[in-house]
Amino acid sequence: MESSTNEYKMLKFMKILVPVVGVGIVLTTVVFALSIATLVKVNKGFNDFQGNTIETTNPTNPTTVPVITPATIIPITTATTTTTDQPLPNPTLPTSINITNIMDHLSAFQRIATANNRNRAVTTTGYNQTLDYITNTLAANTNFNVTKTFFPIRQFALASDPILISSINGVIKNYTFSKDLSAADFYYIQLSVGANFMDSAEISVIPNVGCSNDDWSNANPPVAGRVALEKRGVCAFSDKGVLAAQNNAAAILIYNDGVTPDRVQPMAINLGQENVLPALFLSFPVGQALTDAAQDPLTNTSVQLVINVQNLPLSPVGNICADTPTGDATQTIVIGSHSDSVEEGPGINDNGSGSAANLGLAIALARLFQASTYPKYKYRIRFCWWGAEEIGLLGSDYHVKQAKNATDVGERLQDYLINLNYDMLGSPNYIFGIYDGQTANNDTPSQALPGSNKITTLFRDWFISQKLPWNHTDFSGRSDYGPFLAKGIVAGGLFTGGDDVKTQETHDYMAQMLGQGMGGTVGDDYDPCYHKACDSIQNINVFAFEKMVQAAAYALESLARQDDLSGWLYPNGKPTRSNNESPQRKYNSINEYFRMPYL
Repeated sequence: MESSTNEYKMLKFMKILVPVVGVGIVLTTVVFALSIATLVKVNKGFNDFQGNTIETTNPTNPTTVPVITPATIIPITTATTTTTDQPLPNPTLPTSINITNIMDHLSAFQRIATANNRNRAVTTTGYNQTLDYITNTLAANTNFNVTKTFFPIRQFALASDPILISSINGVIKNYTFSKDLSAADFYYIQLSVGANFMDSAEISVIPNVGCSNDDWSNANPPVAGRVALEKRGVCAFSDKGVLAAQNNAAAILIYNDGVTPDRVQPMAINLGQENVLPALFLSFPVGQALTDAAQDPLTNTSVQLVINVQNLPLSPVGNICADTPTGDATQTIVIGSHSDSVEEGPGINDNGSGSAANLGLAIALARLFQASTYPKYKYRIRFCWWGAEEIGLLGSDYHVKQAKNATDVGERLQDYLINLNYDMLGSPNYIFGIYDGQTANNDTPSQALPGSNKITTLFRDWFISQKLPWNHTDFSGRSDYGPFLAKGIVAGGLFTGGDDVKTQETHDYMAQMLGQGMGGTVGDDYDPCYHKACDSIQNINVFAFEKMVQAAAYALESLARQDDLSGWLYPNGKPTRSNNESPQRKYNSINEYFRMPYL
């Protein structure tokens, strides 16, 4: 009995033990497999991000973005690609955007600027190296047809410091010129012509702010042969210069308006390539004192001025365009951004961000076109990088003028359906700004308005679908879309903001949409480094930048998938070359329509 009892107990124990051991083996196998998978994933993540220190999790703190070392971009002709560049099962252009590679382009622009007096302005080595980088990158990573065209521009440099002297009832005052604007009474204006008015010249004060023909015709004494004195305000500086020349002024003195503390000292401005007058910019106290004296009938007021400029040759500036090898060339979508910076800084946000975004879009699209799962577009896509935007939209204006007179199919203005413009996409105190078609200039050709409004809506709907805030922004022609829009071509684009101030209302709206701490800084400019030396790689908000590039990719893909894009953009029919001019106003020069600060 005892032996049977022991056997029974052993059998009972084994029945319990076997399932427990089995479960233990299964659990051990699962844990081991998960550990291996985790190690593989960690190792892959390390390899993917080795050498890449971009921080995208804190969109309101651009200072977390250090200068990065670009990874090698593998050409599309290479058989192998990195895992992150492999086509998705159902690829789209927005999901193919790689912000790491696009930031690599910005880092390249930063290195170019750093090696070349910290800027990439036109006519400099830094600018020429920027063009080389763009063309070399396109050649290495796309099979697009790349062309580079050049156009001449005037250069400007002073031969000596300018002189400004006033005489008020015989009291002589010699004003201070300084490159430190805070210490200056006056400053030179880019592309002023030379002058030697050592004989006293009379002043004619222009009523209001000199933005209409009535202002100039009502000047007393008449402006012809006299030095025109006018306050900043309402219209572009270039408009004031054009009106001064049309009314036969001998020279033009523009002064600040003193409305706020930052509008007291003189400004550094540009009157444009076609300016024909001597010109200086005065501080508010100097300008107001001269205005008061000149308008007093009991006061005898005159000025002497000397501006010695160097006689410099014309300088060539380049535009780059890259065309998809497929798609109807008579129905072309133009994607544009400007490649130059101002002289004051590297221009990484303005407009390295747009240039890099354009490169990122082109490379992503070229790679998608290599995949059998991504149908090619029925329309040709033309990616362009315009030169000399910062001195008056000169590159885009030149291109439009050439297209207007072209006869080759695919190069004619009538072959262009739309221009999408990307300028400043990574402002640190950003907004998600969409060009508002409703704010186009009154004399914009009517055929361009329905489509431009549709583009505004297209972008808006994407931001809404992504649960992101959005804001309308000015569409008056102050960036490279201006020349296209002025000739009746539908236009649109994105902009994260420049030197306008973020309001409490905008901050609260963005914080509500993005979360607490994500609204930016009330009272600061959208880009505090706009046109300054600090517009470097550290000035880019990577979160905002990535979203803007994704929005640009979405817009391009959406338009390119339209069955009848021309009919959608031009519901009343797309005009031909002979009738696509504005019926209200003919533009003799883009200087009447360009991106200069408003006065």
